[in-house]
Amino acid sequence: MSIRRKLYIAVLLLFIVLSIGVVGYMSISGDSFVDALYMTVITISTVGFGLLHPLSEEEKVFTIFLIFLSVTLYGYIIKVITENIANGNFFEELKQNKMQKKIDSLKQHTIICGYGRNGQQALIKLKKYNQDCVIIERDTDRAKTLEDNGSLIVNGDATDDAILEKAAIEKAKSLIVALPSDADNLFVVLSARQMNKDLHIISRASEESSYKKLKIAGADNVIMPDKLGGDHMASLVVTPDVIEFVDMLSVDGEFTANLQEIVVNDLPNAYISQSILDLDLRRKTGCSVIGFISDTDEYIINPEATTQLVAGSKLIVLGRPEQIEKLQTLF
Repeated sequence: MSIRRKLYIAVLLLFIVLSIGVVGYMSISGDSFVDALYMTVITISTVGFGLLHPLSEEEKVFTIFLIFLSVTLYGYIIKVITENIANGNFFEELKQNKMQKKIDSLKQHTIICGYGRNGQQALIKLKKYNQDCVIIERDTDRAKTLEDNGSLIVNGDATDDAILEKAAIEKAKSLIVALPSDADNLFVVLSARQMNKDLHIISRASEESSYKKLKIAGADNVIMPDKLGGDHMASLVVTPDVIEFVDMLSVDGEFTANLQEIVVNDLPNAYISQSILDLDLRRKTGCSVIGFISDTDEYIINPEATTQLVAGSKLIVLGRPEQIEKLQTLF
């Protein structure tokens, strides 16, 4: 039983003792509710304030009984606290409760299931973009290390719906499922899609046969690291300069290029239904628009300047870090 549950029991017992005291004094002494409550509080707290009236034999016996009840209650509370301090659970539970409150306060965050190689890389990337992340990790030692490093962590099995709920999945924006087993990934995707219909789910897959199943289960994107790695190595043979340049775009740094996504809905209302030319990003920030995603999720590479900025569409912008920073300041 957790310390929180035990303390709840202690509070309930305190309420019961108070109720017994109030009802007892009202019945035996004929006191009003306030007088009975006063007598009960000074009795169980042993503060030593004066009595409202001399006590009869029955009242004295009842007062002794009430003192024994309160002493027993105090003993129980002290036992709960000392036991948990002795075995180290007390401060650990306080720490866990504090972390859970932080997780519960999050909105539009990303949940990472599994902190293996893929999960680690995902967390590093998301941190560079100051994204709120919650990690679900089954390994206790690994979870403890993450917690000590300041990460928000839920220690448990991601295939358990209760663990997903602890990670505040109903308020999350994205879910990265990077467990080593395709079967576990499939189970998590199925559960997550039922718990949050609007969640953007990205799942890892090891086998080709799992790709279609994960898509049917509700994954928006399915990534196969082994296939991706082999394709990338082959591309470095065929078009090395192009691939190295593309890789450089995804690296944050003072002298490297960067990509940024702009949601048209986040722009000032004056730009809605205007064109890319009207936005005039090149002159204002030095950034260039290299891609456009329509409100129907159609991808257009190097869009025309006359392309209309409709609600629900997005722009993909290329620029150096200082240009991207200026872009973020303006919009």
